[in-house]
Amino acid sequence: MNDAATHRTVAGRRETVAPRRMAHLGRAEALRLLGTVSLGRIVFTQQALPAIRPVNHLLDGDDIIIRLHDGATLASVVAPTDTDGVVVAYEADVIDSDTHLGWSVVVTGYAHRVTDAEELARFAARLRPWVDTPVTNAALRIRPDLVTGLRLTV
Repeated sequence: MNDAATHRTVAGRRETVAPRRMAHLGRAEALRLLGTVSLGRIVFTQQALPAIRPVNHLLDGDDIIIRLHDGATLASVVAPTDTDGVVVAYEADVIDSDTHLGWSVVVTGYAHRVTDAEELARFAARLRPWVDTPVTNAALRIRPDLVTGLRLTV
């Protein structure tokens, strides 16, 4: 093969990299790995088209929590509190660019705005913005329905 996944260039020489295998992760392991990182990508619908935004997160049990701020694109996609929520996907991974080893997790579920003041304060204390944004005053809770993950191994 002649692709980047099976070859790499080191000191001007092209070296063969061992083929990679994908091992599927169970739900518990996938969520555990998701909890080891703080950055991911949320996938949602904006003006009837798919949109993706990088965000930081934390896990609250199995739920994914993302902080929102005034004027955020994500704030506009959150369903009213009396509905089932809006379907979104969330993805995070750690894949080494040299070895092509690591893992990737995708969660699909319903997103709800967090409205409880105590919960918001607890999340604000644990989840720091990763970019300079206006005041964060809301949070989004994603309840995982479908959790898939894979580990790339030699």
